[in-house]
Amino acid sequence: MRIALQLFELLLPALYFWTVWAYGRSFFSGIKRADEIKGPLLFSTLLTHTIYIGLRALAYDHPPITSVFEIFSLIAFTVTLSYAYIEFRTKNRTTGYFILVLPFFFQTISSIFIRETTSIPPMLHSTLLGIHVSSALLGMAAITLSAVYGMLYLMLYHDLKSSQFGVIYKRLPNLEVLERMSFNSTKFGFVLLTIAIGIGMVWLPRAVPNFSYTDPKLFGTMAVWLIYGAGFGARTLAGWQGRRIIVFSLIGFVLSIFSMTIINILFTGFHKFY
Repeated sequence: MRIALQLFELLLPALYFWTVWAYGRSFFSGIKRADEIKGPLLFSTLLTHTIYIGLRALAYDHPPITSVFEIFSLIAFTVTLSYAYIEFRTKNRTTGYFILVLPFFFQTISSIFIRETTSIPPMLHSTLLGIHVSSALLGMAAITLSAVYGMLYLMLYHDLKSSQFGVIYKRLPNLEVLERMSFNSTKFGFVLLTIAIGIGMVWLPRAVPNFSYTDPKLFGTMAVWLIYGAGFGARTLAGWQGRRIIVFSLIGFVLSIFSMTIINILFTGFHKFY
């Protein structure tokens, strides 16, 4: 099985590369063949990555969350899965290049540096912990997609205001569709973050000896959850839409990046597993 994992680690970056290439050629050059194959390539890449994650979990008897490079691969998978969900929901396939370049980068780094896992804490063998971490990463991936769609919205908004009708104007969906894609991504991410927080609140205090509700990462995640919850309220109750709600969503994304990076670097707690 170890040889099979090594083959998958070579195959996945290549699949991600060709998927990104197809979406890029379709968007920037309008090549019909690239447009035809990008969907099947996306499905093949996602299926291959799903099999790889399952095989790695079976081979090492734990969810793939025990090292930075295992998590990099999981981030690549969750971003791709989130994009596939949004593409399916909106029926719009023009923005894949701007999204899928991120999982290509993460999976390539993972495949280069990932190593066999040796001794790990017993808690990391837990399936519930795997669901908790996967839900959190999938939620953050959806929020990242929301931010990318938000940036595309602002780029198109700027082009329209300045009467610049280049490739962005010609290829991107209209502002209303981009706003809907951003909102659907946010909604998907909010639900998954809610699942991750729920599992963490109920199960982690029993499983982790040094669990603390004052953990900085927990505070950061809750702050992100509250901001996006407030965004839903503002959109539903106060009628916020358009550029205002997009900017609000981007503020939430900046806070989520702060939670995932600065807080993790400066503070350690029970979330530090490796």
